[in-house]
Amino acid sequence: MATIAVIGTLDSKGKEHTFLAEEIHTRGHKVLLIDLGTGGTPQITPDISRYEIAEAAGLDLQALIDQQDRGACMVAMSKAAPVLVSKLVSEGKIDGIISLGGGGGTALATAAMRALPIGFPKLMVSTLASGNTAHYVGTKDIVMMPSIVDVAGLNRISKMMFSRAAGAICGMVETKQNNDSEKPLIVASMFGNTTECINHAKPILEEAGYEVLVFAATGTGGRTMESLIESGMVSGVLDLTTTEWADEVVGATLSAGPERMDAMSKAQVPAVIAPGCVDMANFGERDSVPGQYADRQFYIHNPQVTLMRTSAEENAKIGRILAQKANANPAPTQILIPRKALSVINAEGKDFHDPDADKALFSAISEHAKVPVTFMDEEINSPAFAEAAAQTLLKLIQNTQSKA
Repeated sequence: MATIAVIGTLDSKGKEHTFLAEEIHTRGHKVLLIDLGTGGTPQITPDISRYEIAEAAGLDLQALIDQQDRGACMVAMSKAAPVLVSKLVSEGKIDGIISLGGGGGTALATAAMRALPIGFPKLMVSTLASGNTAHYVGTKDIVMMPSIVDVAGLNRISKMMFSRAAGAICGMVETKQNNDSEKPLIVASMFGNTTECINHAKPILEEAGYEVLVFAATGTGGRTMESLIESGMVSGVLDLTTTEWADEVVGATLSAGPERMDAMSKAQVPAVIAPGCVDMANFGERDSVPGQYADRQFYIHNPQVTLMRTSAEENAKIGRILAQKANANPAPTQILIPRKALSVINAEGKDFHDPDADKALFSAISEHAKVPVTFMDEEINSPAFAEAAAQTLLKLIQNTQSKA
């Protein structure tokens, strides 16, 4: 028997969540009712009140309610709910989470769900599930189920949808995955311009007994990789394609945000880092490039993707960032630098060959890095570089395990 958190705005949608809870009970599981409402009195008595949620994050919800500022209450609850449900999961008090909601309820419930580990069952029945759900799902495995009709009362359609949702979350918590025989995980970042490198490194790691998950360094890919690292499921990080930092620095389209490369430090995971593809920032069609960059070097990857060569100043900033991120990791970390090319088009004779910009990058890394930095007279896609990166990561992992 599992315990499933039924979380929602019980002041406005208490009857609907009660029906959902009863359906879950019928299937043999326990329910923990959690109230996210900040308006009127809950229609049903919750197991965890809105005030208990706020207290978990050190917030005075009543003071905000007294101000009659619904927006401030929503913001407070969206910050507090993740703290509360994370605590419940870490203490083993819930095995899954489900919610019903419109706009406000969906925003609050998914904020809580995004704080939970990948693999933990999460189901959101929402009026918004058929639209753009990126900002609700984020990088987590939240299942968004359309409510079809508004979550506003019980009728033949809503009962059918809520019953199906109850069956879905029960099925999710009942499905146990046997991880006993599965291989430990290594994550790797890849881009079109570093594909050969990762394709060569991957079998080396696999032969050593690891399963390698590859993530495209396209903003979303980097954020998703970070989320998985932070979950604690990863044994090593082969972050050879840190191009998302180029986009973050110049304001291009494939940034993964300023938190990119923080997860390895939070999870204390061994890592090998390279400045792969930081010679380029990504924009859309050529006409979409901001006018301030009109005099820069460009490469038309395809009609929808325009690559811009990063400058010496930008490379120096990227180098400092990579060094600082590496320094922050308590686990063994090493930076490998391929002097001859950071990407396919960065090699001598290619469009983005710029020795001055590369030098600025290399100097910044060398100056600020407190972790070992190894320079190789190789291109990033050379077999020698790929093998060195893979073997270095294996040694770092082994060193960590031997000290454990």
